[in-house]
Amino acid sequence: MGNLMSVFYVVRTSLLGYYANAERVGGRLWRREAISQENHVVLELTGESDASTFTLKALHTPGALGSAEGSLVSTSSRRWEMNGAIELFAGMDGLDCFVQTEEGNNIGPIRLSGLELRAKSLQLEHAYKRDLAMEDSQRQLMMFWDIVETLDDTEALATSAADEGVARMQSFQQSGNTEYLVQGLSMLRRAAQLTPEDNTRLPGRLSNLGIALMFQFGYTGKLSDIAEAIHRQQRAVDLTPSGHADLPGRLSNLGNSLRHRFERTGDLSDILKAVSAQESAVDLTPDNLGASLRSLYHRTGEISSISKAISVQERALELTPEGHPNLPIQLTNLGNALASRFQRTGELSDIVEAISVQKRAVDLTPQGHPDLPERLSNLGVSFTFRFERTGDLKDITDSISAQRGAIDLMPDGHDDLARQLNNLGSSIMCRFEHTGDLLDITEAISTQQRALTLTPEDDVDLPSQLSNLGISFECRFERTGNLSDIAEAISSQQRALKLTPHDHPNFPRMLDGLGNSFMRRFERTDERSDIDEAISVQRSAVELTPEDHVDLPRRLSNLGNSFACRFESTGDLSDIGEAISAQRRAVEITLKDHSDLSGHLTNLATSLALRFERAGALSDIEEAISLRKHVLELTPDWHTDLPRRLTNLGNSLTSRFGQTKAREDVEEAISAQQRAIDLTPRGHGDLLGLYTNLAFTYSSLYTTFAQAGDLAKAIESYKAAATTTVGSLIGRLQAARNWAQILHRHHHQSPELLIAYDTAVGLIALMAGLDQTVRGRYARLQTASGLAIEAAAVACSCGRLDKAVEWLEQGRCVVWNQLQSLRTPLDDLRPHNDELAQRIAEVSQRLEHAGSSREKSNFTMPLSEKISLEDQGRAHLDLANEWNDLLKDARSIPGFEAFLLPLPYAAIRRNLPNPGRCDVIVLQNGLEHPLHIPLPSFSLEKANSLKSGGLRDRGEETTGISDADTGKGHEAPVHHVLRSLWVEVLGILRMNSASEGLPPRIWWCPTGPLSFLPLHASGIYGVAEPQSVPDYIVSSYTPTITALTDRVRHISPPEAGKSGNGLFLTNQPSPPDAPSIPGTTTEVQSIYGRANEVGVKVLKIEGSELTLDGCLQNMANFSCVHLACHGSQNASEPLESRFLFHKGALSLGTIIKSNIKNADLAFLSACQTSAGEEKLADEAVHLAAGMLAAGYRRVVGTMWSIGDRPAQQVAINFYEHLFTRELGAGDTILDGAMSAYALHKAVEQLRNGYDDSEHSLLAWIPFVHFGH
Repeated sequence: MGNLMSVFYVVRTSLLGYYANAERVGGRLWRREAISQENHVVLELTGESDASTFTLKALHTPGALGSAEGSLVSTSSRRWEMNGAIELFAGMDGLDCFVQTEEGNNIGPIRLSGLELRAKSLQLEHAYKRDLAMEDSQRQLMMFWDIVETLDDTEALATSAADEGVARMQSFQQSGNTEYLVQGLSMLRRAAQLTPEDNTRLPGRLSNLGIALMFQFGYTGKLSDIAEAIHRQQRAVDLTPSGHADLPGRLSNLGNSLRHRFERTGDLSDILKAVSAQESAVDLTPDNLGASLRSLYHRTGEISSISKAISVQERALELTPEGHPNLPIQLTNLGNALASRFQRTGELSDIVEAISVQKRAVDLTPQGHPDLPERLSNLGVSFTFRFERTGDLKDITDSISAQRGAIDLMPDGHDDLARQLNNLGSSIMCRFEHTGDLLDITEAISTQQRALTLTPEDDVDLPSQLSNLGISFECRFERTGNLSDIAEAISSQQRALKLTPHDHPNFPRMLDGLGNSFMRRFERTDERSDIDEAISVQRSAVELTPEDHVDLPRRLSNLGNSFACRFESTGDLSDIGEAISAQRRAVEITLKDHSDLSGHLTNLATSLALRFERAGALSDIEEAISLRKHVLELTPDWHTDLPRRLTNLGNSLTSRFGQTKAREDVEEAISAQQRAIDLTPRGHGDLLGLYTNLAFTYSSLYTTFAQAGDLAKAIESYKAAATTTVGSLIGRLQAARNWAQILHRHHHQSPELLIAYDTAVGLIALMAGLDQTVRGRYARLQTASGLAIEAAAVACSCGRLDKAVEWLEQGRCVVWNQLQSLRTPLDDLRPHNDELAQRIAEVSQRLEHAGSSREKSNFTMPLSEKISLEDQGRAHLDLANEWNDLLKDARSIPGFEAFLLPLPYAAIRRNLPNPGRCDVIVLQNGLEHPLHIPLPSFSLEKANSLKSGGLRDRGEETTGISDADTGKGHEAPVHHVLRSLWVEVLGILRMNSASEGLPPRIWWCPTGPLSFLPLHASGIYGVAEPQSVPDYIVSSYTPTITALTDRVRHISPPEAGKSGNGLFLTNQPSPPDAPSIPGTTTEVQSIYGRANEVGVKVLKIEGSELTLDGCLQNMANFSCVHLACHGSQNASEPLESRFLFHKGALSLGTIIKSNIKNADLAFLSACQTSAGEEKLADEAVHLAAGMLAAGYRRVVGTMWSIGDRPAQQVAINFYEHLFTRELGAGDTILDGAMSAYALHKAVEQLRNGYDDSEHSLLAWIPFVHFGH
């Protein structure tokens, strides 16, 4: 959807009228008087100067008083001294000094500046020196002197300091030289210090000192400077009598300082005080009041404030004659006020007039004037505002040019540089929105980031700068699809909100922008919390926006977009109703010549089209088409949204074609969609959607008219969409699947068929990447459910069994495979690059933790918690990116090209252990190629039918009595399922009775609905001569072949005396909020006793004696663990599946994070520990698979609920067989290698005590073995 976002620009006002009341005092300014009569002027030969035949007589200082011709006395052959003093009076610009020799020759002169002398005296520094000019190059003569103040005329000194301080500040204003600022401030501070409290000149001197401090604040940004300025100026006002002629000026200056502190801190009380002070001085300085009123408006949003500001500034302009030096200031301030009102009302005449007066202000400002950069920048911002209103590209070009010129004129360290950079970045971003030039958005972000680095944390502009930067990141995300950009966008805007008071007029704008970013991320990730948050904050933005605000239509339209997005995900008709209502209102209140109108119309049309797809009302799609055609009439050829608007029209025409079958609709749709593609640059994030839309249209056309050319175009377009390198991974995967399915249906011999499925399966793991939480990965994998099985079936039909195996491995159990890759041993890599291996190990641990630990956000959370979660999300994303970079580095090492890539069939086969359509693929150690066994009478439909046969219902304990309720002539459901599996699936395996010794062993790796069916128990029961799988073989399961081959490759037998070998047992018979299972106590005590008898290292901790941490510690200390307790599966959050203890719940995620090193065997004597989740049939989301992922080589679990008594019997007999088979005479090493055989024997003993009734079968069928 063509979502529009608002951008806020900060406009800086000029420094106004700081010297409206500068004090001027005549009379003698400086008087010098010696404090002592010794050695105040010294002349000395320096360096290697020749002292022979060289004698000095006197020092001449024409024009000075006192010792105008001082006698010099030789104190050595190289040194002469003059006693006495030289007085310098106010009218003197400086002092010329000549040194006379005995021969009457003058040496020098040396020129001492009066300004320099006075500055130094005020700073109370002494012992100054300077070289004299000498014609004789053989000699170097230096003069030393002290400067002292006379102490008999303090008022004269204070007056001198005040006058000289003002002169220095005027020099600073004209030149920008900060040395004058330092000197002027020092003199003015000295003048105030020397002035008694009862002196009538003190208020003026305090006021001037405050003004100088304000200037210093402008350069240092230190709040202490402006605080002192306000303090000094407030004292000046307090000391000034009511009715005094200077009171208005001092009030105005105080107001200026208060206003500038407000602009830095945002403290509302400051700007209110500023307005109050300046209203008292309005007759003298209306322009200053206008500036403060404008600042008040920006804080409160009260339109009366900005209207009053314009009124007083128009009056100030009327009072300013042509040629007056303040005229550019008045013009600038009026222009800024008009631009501010335009932002509120959208009245075009305001921004036109603003640009006119700001242009005039710039024209009247001479080159080199310190205010020129600011005036250029303000003009540039106004051009941007008009561009947003009219869409005239010349305005945005002029805007950027003016702002670049302003920044070029600013020295590094200028107080205003950060604001100007922020404004320039926002203007460049605006141009990007209309032209799509990627260089623009890159420069905009870089410029705004530079602005942020220059902005103090306590600056009032910081929130707006953060918000604008966030909007720019969002714009780049729309173009490139880089998730890091949208994460930065959300983080920046959340920080901006946190720093902004809720009653600030910018608060709704920031809420709206943040909502847009959440909506954009939802479109990419489908994370429900994002769209809920988007709607929540955008609804608040609309509620906080006044009815007459120019941005209300934009915020309504954006809110509608988010409702429409949620509707696409949930199908809730109330959402699309809300969307259309909000967007209709947005259109109705938008000015007809406003550049936003086309965007609002587009959004409304999109929502109408979505409702048509769901409800089918032809009027909706008719209106949508009409609106889209009108939008295209309003869209210039250069506009960056033109391709989207063309494809949207095509989509709506295709939708109407689906109902009316009017060929002209679909032909017009194809024309519009093809033009959209032609106008879109390569690498653009929109290409995926554009190609997908065109493919769908061609597919619809082929379905209706069956023209081969249309089918070829559909295939070509789906292929182009699937192979784009940017855009939503979910969208690319769906396009690849459509490409593959169309080829399979219509061109099943095509050489591209396997390429298409290879593309689709390869995108599964990318779509559910490590940058997401485990919860998020499982949610996204639901969209790819069944794809790997579908692809494998096609590979089988093409005779490519190797591909079938590879795709089943690659596209199933994705999350567990990722966890295994994060735990891959790095022993082979370390000799080649130990540092790289260590970094991979560190990042893998952090990624594993990040994927399982982050809390899910919801819109009721405090903002601080949301920001924290976003920070965690960004860190997680950074880790995932670093992980990918590390893998690239590893794969660049010879011999590691396939490091952690999906294994090819040859590698899978190498580590096998020694023992639509439906197929069996058999892999056996020693066979180079897999064995393919088709199942012609079995189908996916039959598998689903068997799955729904009730086997997962809770089994009841039985005493061996036959099921009396089963009527004759009707096969019981359980019998039917097991018979069907035997006859239609496993009968083809030609099983033979086991010979003496161990029976053969099979590892089942079922897919799809077969994952929920007990292949290990298939058979014909309840007949005279029953037969079943357990009669012939020992069964184990594995989630994937790789999970099995990894254990074979890394297996090592337990060693005698090795720490960690042994058995840890616990029973938890009465956990809170769960039924009691008292049999677990007998079970564990019996196993414990038998283990002690045979000498196995064993530990038993029962019930409340065991803490969660204690359990984890003992699991690390013992190679085998037996958990007799309740189990609870969480399909949506598999790592939250847990074992219920008396003292809490031990989650699977906690076990996995413990990274147990010596894990061998886990016996889970709990219910439903290997029950999967139907929506994620290929992901093995159960406790048994999770324990394999935690590192255990083999796991005993249950497919569904089990009875207390059967559980005891199987567990006790299991260990009896394991101990008997594994432990020889005197051997105490416990090895789970024979655990599958031990379970087989234990279940066989249980079966022998039961008949073949359904209840009896359900008592033993649930027990299953996983792993090696």
